[in-house]
Amino acid sequence: NHKIVESVIHSNCRMTYTKVNNVIENNDPDQIKEYEEFVPMLRDMDKLRKILNNRRKLRGAVNFDFPEPKIILDSEGKVLDIKPYERNSATNLIEEFMLVCNETIAEDYYWQSIPFVFRNHDQPDEEKIEGLKKLISAFGYRIKGKGEIHPMEIQKLIEKVKDTPQEHIISRMVLRSMKQAKYQAENIGHFGLAAKFYCHFTSPIRRYPDLQIHRIIKDVLRGRMNGAREEHYRSILPEVARQSSERERKADEAERETIKLKKVEYMSHHLWEEFDGVISGVTAWGIYVELPNTVEGLVRTASLHGDYFEYNESACAMVGVHTGKSYAIGQKVKVQV
Repeated sequence: NHKIVESVIHSNCRMTYTKVNNVIENNDPDQIKEYEEFVPMLRDMDKLRKILNNRRKLRGAVNFDFPEPKIILDSEGKVLDIKPYERNSATNLIEEFMLVCNETIAEDYYWQSIPFVFRNHDQPDEEKIEGLKKLISAFGYRIKGKGEIHPMEIQKLIEKVKDTPQEHIISRMVLRSMKQAKYQAENIGHFGLAAKFYCHFTSPIRRYPDLQIHRIIKDVLRGRMNGAREEHYRSILPEVARQSSERERKADEAERETIKLKKVEYMSHHLWEEFDGVISGVTAWGIYVELPNTVEGLVRTASLHGDYFEYNESACAMVGVHTGKSYAIGQKVKVQV
């Protein structure tokens, strides 16, 4: 069950994801001693995390799990290191609790028929899904269904490729074939989460749509949601949702550009060094290779020695005309920066 109230958070102690993970996953005696009085609650939370995760899986929610870069800077802003951001049971615990909280709020306010801001994720375009089917067939995978597709099919594909060399590549292909989620004043559901109702409620200190929702909820809880207030929200929310979606795109773009800049800065100190990587993309002008630290770079066709290489679109590979040697997505290679 649930109830929505104005409440005060009382922080009992400062924890980190790493420390909590040491308790619930690693049974670390030192950490268990440090958090002694909270350990039973943390164990209950972990049980609940698994129940929630399983419930989402059963309804077909898609879980993407490719590495996001964590960029470590010094006090001057110079890049010291880049590594994949570590996800563990503790980070997943917070994710699951936030998801169920956002769904609960969205459903509650949907049924109250009160003006609201929903987070919607539409069905992918048939054309994009057909393109994805072609790409993954080169790896021996397939997706069932014609026309509208169920998120369960995408989930099954992600499960199949888990822990294979192509896992991150195929996950990215799938993500690119999806539509972008957006804020809207009407509810159409969330395809990726396989949720009928979803909103962004949990982060009012850093995301405007959440703050907008908190204002609406406070008006309801304090008995201020009368005809005039409803009218006010109905008139402003479509524009609030549109602008929030637009600024989100801009923020994502700025983040991507900043990360690219820092990656280039970091790699400029490793010129002529050799690295192991995985081919993450193949195009007519060359192959893209991703390193374990998430940095991706282009090896131009002219730099592929030992043969004249041509792009084979159906195989997602670069193939040597004389030797038949090929470079395909998911293949491990050694590269020089």
